[in-house]
Amino acid sequence: MNPFRSAAIGNLRLRAKMLLLVLPLVLLPLFVVGGVVGWIANRQAAAGIDRVSRADLDHMAGFTIDLLNSHYQQFQVYREDKRQALRAELKILTDLACGLVESRYDQHSRGAVDLAAAKRAAGAALTQATIGETGYIYAMTGNGVLISHLAREGEDISDEQDEDGRFFIREMCEKARAAAPGEVLYTVYPWRNAVLGDSAPRQKIVAYRYFKPWDWIVAVGGYLEETSEDIGFEKRAFGDLKDRIKRKKVGATGYIYCMDSDGTLTVHPDAEGENIIAATDSAGARFIREMCREREGWIRYPWQNVGDPAPRPKIVRYRYFAPWDWIIAVGSYEDEFFAEQQHITGRIFTSLAFITVAVGLAAVLMVFLAAKVFTDPIGRMQGVIREVKRGRLDVEMPVESRDELGELAAAFNRMIAIIRHNREMEAKLAHQAKMASIGILSSGVAHEINNPLGIILGYAGYLEGKLDPHDPSYQYIHEIKRESKRCKKIVQDLLSYARTPKPRLEETDFNALLEQIIDFAANHVDMHGVRVIRDLDPDLPPVWVDGDQMRQVAINLILNAGAAMPDLGELSVTTRRQPDGAVTVSWRDTGGGIDSGELDKIFEPFYTTKPRGTGLGLAITRRIVEQHGGRIAIDSIPGEGTTVTVTLPAQKQVENRTEAQAAQQSSAAGRETVTETGMETEP
Repeated sequence: MNPFRSAAIGNLRLRAKMLLLVLPLVLLPLFVVGGVVGWIANRQAAAGIDRVSRADLDHMAGFTIDLLNSHYQQFQVYREDKRQALRAELKILTDLACGLVESRYDQHSRGAVDLAAAKRAAGAALTQATIGETGYIYAMTGNGVLISHLAREGEDISDEQDEDGRFFIREMCEKARAAAPGEVLYTVYPWRNAVLGDSAPRQKIVAYRYFKPWDWIVAVGGYLEETSEDIGFEKRAFGDLKDRIKRKKVGATGYIYCMDSDGTLTVHPDAEGENIIAATDSAGARFIREMCREREGWIRYPWQNVGDPAPRPKIVRYRYFAPWDWIIAVGSYEDEFFAEQQHITGRIFTSLAFITVAVGLAAVLMVFLAAKVFTDPIGRMQGVIREVKRGRLDVEMPVESRDELGELAAAFNRMIAIIRHNREMEAKLAHQAKMASIGILSSGVAHEINNPLGIILGYAGYLEGKLDPHDPSYQYIHEIKRESKRCKKIVQDLLSYARTPKPRLEETDFNALLEQIIDFAANHVDMHGVRVIRDLDPDLPPVWVDGDQMRQVAINLILNAGAAMPDLGELSVTTRRQPDGAVTVSWRDTGGGIDSGELDKIFEPFYTTKPRGTGLGLAITRRIVEQHGGRIAIDSIPGEGTTVTVTLPAQKQVENRTEAQAAQQSSAAGRETVTETGMETEP
C-alpha cells in the first residue's frame, strides 16, 4: 500500500513527509552504533592512555626544554643589553677623558703652561679614575707606548697579545689613527691578570679615542663581569627557574629532574648536587649511565620507592639541553597512568547514553533543516510564479544550485526571458509603426507650416530692413523673425528625428571633418568666450561614415557644450584609435555638468534642460550614431563638466553590417532624405 495514498499522510506538506520517513532511518542505526562504539571505546582506552601518557611525558620534557631555553635566551638578551649600556657608559667616560686632555692642550695653546707640564697634568688626571673594581683609564701614543698608566707607564706594549694570541694593541693603534675625529672605538678581548690572581681568562672591554694633536690614544677599560653582569640577579633568577621545575608534578608522584652528562644532579627535589652515575634500578641495571650515554630517548625500569611493598615499572622520557650540557628527565609510574582507565570506562558508558539522546535530538533538527533546504527553494519558486501570474515579467527565480531544482529554475527563467523578449519586440514594432506615423505627420506638418512660416519670415525681414534699429517697432519685428525661425527649427528637428535616413557610408578623414566643424561652430553666438582645445590623433585611420550626418552630430555636441559654458570655459575635442580598430571621439567641457538624475533621461525625445530647447538634438544624435553601428555615452560631474564620447566601429565591423540590420529603419526614413541639418546661426 502506498503510504501517500492515505488521506492523513497525503495531505501533509513535503517537510512533514520527509521527517516522517527519514527519522526512523536515522534513529534506529544510532542506537546500534552507540552500543558498538561503547564496546570499542573501552577496548581502546588502555592503548589510548598509554599513548597519551607518553605524549604527556614528552610534552613535559619539551616544556622544560623550552623553559630552560627561554631563560637562556632572556639572559643572553639581558647581558647584551647590559653590554650596550656599558658601551654607552664607556663612551661617556672616554669623551670626558678626552675632554680633560683637550683642556690641558688648550691651556698650553694659550701659553698658560708648557707642553711637558700640560701632558703630565693630563696623564696624572687620567690615572686617578677607576672603572668597576679593577678597571682604569690609560693613554698611549699612536705607536703603543704607554703615556699614562697605573703600573706600566713608559712601556712599549705594541707587541702585547691577548689569550687568543691576537695583537690587540696594534689593532687599536691602527683603527684609532684611521678613525674620524671624535669617534669612539671599542675592542673586546680575553685577558688573564696574574697580579689580580686570575686563574682563567676574563673578557675585557676597552673604549678608546684618538687625540691627534698629541698623537695620544685615550682608553677606558674594564672587565665585563665587573660592569655588565649582575651575578646576584642571575643567581636569583636561576633559583626561581629551578623552583618552577621542581614544583611541576607528573601524575601523583612523578617529578622532573636534571643532571649534567657526568650524572651530577643539577635540579632535583631532594638530592640536588649528588652524583648518581652509578645508580641501579631494582633489577641491577645502571639506567643513569645509559641515560648519560644516549642523552635523549625513553627508558623503562623497575623501581621501588621508600614505602612501596614491591618494585613498580617506571617510564622516563629524557632529552638533552646542549647550551648547559644538561639531561632533562620526566618520569612517572605506569600504574598511576592506568588508574584513569577505570574512571574512563565508567564515563564512557555514562556519557554514551547522554550522547545517544543528544545525537537523536540533533538528528531530528538536521532532518528538519534538510527538509527545509529542499522545500524552501520550492516555496520561493511558487512566489515567483505567483508574481508572473500577476503580469510581472521582471522577476526571476534564484538559481542556487546545479541540481534538478536549479535546472528547473534556470529553464523557467529562460522561458520568462523569451516572453519578455517577445514583449520587447512587440514594443519595438509598435514604436517603429509610431515613428512611421510621425514621419508621415511630420511631412504634412512641414509642408503646411513651413509655407506660412516662410511668408512670415519674408515679410518680417522686409519690415526689419525698412525700420530704423532705434524704432520701437524694430524690436517687435526682430522677435517675430526669431520666434518664426525657432518654429521652423522645431518642425525640422521633429522631421529629422522621425525620418532619419539610412547613412550613406564613405571613407572619411574624421580629423579633417572635425577641423571644419570646429572652425564653423567657433563663430556661433554660443561659442563666444569658449576656447577649443584640439587633441586629434595623427594616426587616426579613415572611418566609414555619412559625412553630413556626422557633421550634424558634431555640431549638436559642440553647440550643446558651448551653451553649457555661458561664462567662458574650455572645450576639449579628442580623437583616439582603440586597440580593436574602433575610433573614439570625445567632447569635454568645463560647464556646470548634469545631475545624475537627469543623465538617464538626457537622450529621451523632447526632454531638455534649456529654457528654449526642443529636446530633440541629443535624441537625433544618438539615432545617427546607432545607425552607424556605434554608441554614445555621457559622463558628467556637477560643477566640474561633462564628457560626451562617441565610439564608431572599425572598418571590418562596418563592412559586416547586414542588410537585415539596415532594414530595421522605418520605411518612411528609407523613402525620404532630410536635406537640412536643422542648425542655424544667429546673425
